[in-house]
Amino acid sequence: MNKKEMIYNKILEVGAERGIDAKTLSSLVNMSRANVSHELNNLVREGKLYKSSGRPVLFFALNNKGITKKESKLDQLAKNNKSLKKVVEQMKAAVLYPPKGLPSLLLGDTGTGKSMFASLMYEYSKEMGMRAENSPFVVFNCADYSNNPNLLTSQLFGVKKGAFTGAETDRIGLIEKADGGVLFLDELHRLPPEGQEILFTFLDTGYFRRIGDSETRKSDVLIISATTENPNSTLLRTFIRRIPIIIKIPSLKERSLEERLYLIKSFFKQESLRLNREIYVSLNTMRAFLSYDCPNNVGQLKSDVQLVCAKAYSEFLTNIKPDVRIRSVNLPLYIKEGLYKEKEHRALWNKLVGEEIEFFRFSGSTDHNREQFGNEDNGVYEIVEQKLERLKSQGISDIAIENILGKDISSYFQKNINGVSEEINRKNLLSIIGEDDLNCIDKVIYYMATELGRNFSSNMYTCLALHINTLINRVYSNKSITNPQLNKIKELYPKEFEIALKAKNIIENYVHHKIVEDEAAYLTVFLLPEDRINNGNNKVKVILIAHGDSTATSMADVVNKLLEEPCIHAINAPLDLSPLNVLDECRKFVSENKNTKDYILLVDMGSLTTFADIIEKEFDVSMKVVPLVSTLHALEAARKALLGLSLNEIYKGVLAVNSYFEMNRPLKEPQNNKPRAVMITSCLSGEGGAVAIKSFLNNNLKYDKDIFEIIVLNCLDKNYFKQKINEIRKDKEILFIVSSFPVDVDIKQYNMYDVINMKVMDELQESINIKTTLIKMPIILKENIVNLDGEELYNDIVYFLSRVEDELSIKLKSEKTIGVILHIAFMISKLKSGEIPVEYPDKEEFIAENIYYYNIIKECFIFLCNKYSVEISDNEICYVMKFFLYE
Repeated sequence: MNKKEMIYNKILEVGAERGIDAKTLSSLVNMSRANVSHELNNLVREGKLYKSSGRPVLFFALNNKGITKKESKLDQLAKNNKSLKKVVEQMKAAVLYPPKGLPSLLLGDTGTGKSMFASLMYEYSKEMGMRAENSPFVVFNCADYSNNPNLLTSQLFGVKKGAFTGAETDRIGLIEKADGGVLFLDELHRLPPEGQEILFTFLDTGYFRRIGDSETRKSDVLIISATTENPNSTLLRTFIRRIPIIIKIPSLKERSLEERLYLIKSFFKQESLRLNREIYVSLNTMRAFLSYDCPNNVGQLKSDVQLVCAKAYSEFLTNIKPDVRIRSVNLPLYIKEGLYKEKEHRALWNKLVGEEIEFFRFSGSTDHNREQFGNEDNGVYEIVEQKLERLKSQGISDIAIENILGKDISSYFQKNINGVSEEINRKNLLSIIGEDDLNCIDKVIYYMATELGRNFSSNMYTCLALHINTLINRVYSNKSITNPQLNKIKELYPKEFEIALKAKNIIENYVHHKIVEDEAAYLTVFLLPEDRINNGNNKVKVILIAHGDSTATSMADVVNKLLEEPCIHAINAPLDLSPLNVLDECRKFVSENKNTKDYILLVDMGSLTTFADIIEKEFDVSMKVVPLVSTLHALEAARKALLGLSLNEIYKGVLAVNSYFEMNRPLKEPQNNKPRAVMITSCLSGEGGAVAIKSFLNNNLKYDKDIFEIIVLNCLDKNYFKQKINEIRKDKEILFIVSSFPVDVDIKQYNMYDVINMKVMDELQESINIKTTLIKMPIILKENIVNLDGEELYNDIVYFLSRVEDELSIKLKSEKTIGVILHIAFMISKLKSGEIPVEYPDKEEFIAENIYYYNIIKECFIFLCNKYSVEISDNEICYVMKFFLYE
């Protein structure tokens, strides 16, 4: 029997229900107190004993009556979050490794909870007897001193009196303050090389000196560090080798919906505890929180829960609601969008939260959440209560108070919700903009935000920074720019223009050069509220003109009734009415719809076909005319306009009605060596931010220059912008737009901020890869299908798909288009070779459930059956149907 077993058996033998201390036990087993203490702590770590936190420290056998093992906070997290099980085991190993634990590095995206985990590791070290109950936990953010290695050194290791000017007393460093405890170094990647070298010397030896001191000191401190960056690219290799345990914390996206639900419930319970009252949360609110895009991880999820609770609490205080109750209708839009996620989420929603209960009731009175997730002070709730009292004392109504409080609460959380990624954004901006220039830009933006009394969004900050940087470069290069809308901007937006002029003065003082007023006009546009910049996504309007007293209105009535929406504007042209009078009616309609820039004009014959050219020139709009109109043309135009399709797509679709039964007409790919797809970057002047983003994309995206090109456009004049877009679309596909402002076109758009901080780069690269595959599909088929002409087969399948998409009023995603083209191509090749198709399981039931899809796809297949002399069975139709379902 070894010493540890002897000590454990002695504790069981004496049955010390009230606990036994090391001194008493040492006399019972005839061993030194030091040896007994060592073995007792080993038994605690093995989970056989439990020890008290007081003095003297008492040890209990866990199987004694009334003694149960206390579950650590780390264990609680692992129990409720399966994805954290490995993480927690690594953390426990780092804390428990003899004799005093191992240095560790926590890796994870912003908001994953690295600071919280460091705190829990510290708590665990106390629970397991590795650190004293009163041992210190010191937090140091390396970013605070990243540009001053000397100051960093003095903060970490302390200073000897007289070491340098101003060092009037001895000053203790953080290494000493953390002696016996834990030092948490946050944002370790911001530690300069000099600081890393000083620190790894301490990690190697455990000894250090204060600045200016010859005395060597020792500190027993466990160092836990954290970074959002790749440590191999930001830290010295010699430093990385000193950190034996590296722990990757999963992001919220990498965790299951069950874990996310646990977090949501925990946060709501925690808010209930802070408010000391119950909180009611609707079923749809829970669903939205489960599925919305939460890029800043657990940190943002927690802030968002606090935000909606604070708003609900303010409604309760102002008597708008009888209790603290949260409904989905009151959620911020970015959270509410979680309700519109893909269909597969709905099954999980029902599994996790059900659909029988209308409201969830949360109460934190008997919950562990306070211990697990921390219980910050009630800052926002105190602000709400204090401001409420102040506003009531001024005699302001409850409804007005609620509006004021709502804005204050949103402002309180703005930094938490939107500002967490600023470090990433700033680092990438510094790769484009010099640090001195960026500091000047910060002053300009701060001044403008203060004068306007509102904050700029992250995207607007990025766009402004890139724009001002180009302005500065223009000045240095002695170049000037003209703003064609200078006088109009001065007249329409005098307040914003005045602020822009003063911002221009700040830049002038920085560059020591006079700047023209035109630059202030460009700056003014950035200062306008977004609802004044972006006019929304206006759909194409359909105008129908036909000869006769009621021909146009009768045709339009049929279409409007079929589509159950008044989507066609009809103008009758009686034979005795002058065409000029009819043209005036058309002019009147266009002049009354100032926000609409695209029209499809359907006419029957004669001079009506000339109206489009006249209207385009007079009103600066785009108009396409379709002659020889029928009810079928009108129905097709109205249907596609309602779907929000572009003018060109509607025009082509309506023209296709004329050749509806001309199925033996394969589409030919253009045979030229010019790029066939484009990416557009856009800003006010077509310079500045757009050019910088083009360079950034060129450096960070991989693409074939023979297939893709990046085009820079000016988006100050919206009509010019849309005209250029339509010109490009005539022979090229626009993959996406990166713009300083939202633009009114039906093309995938990204803002500059999300591009600069790398948030969407993977998505952009994926879209390029998919489109590259799609464009090269004819070559792929030609090389892999031996019994047919691959290129011709590709064109025929594309024609088939375009007809199916038109009939079903859907547009397949590019990745699905690739899949269905390959499937149909190899299907026809196998049928030509006489292979028997695979049976589709439960075919009859599947067809019965989706008969509408079945009939359309079967009809569209007739063309391919006739051309390639094959019979496409119901089995094959079912497999193809699956590509279109749920799209």
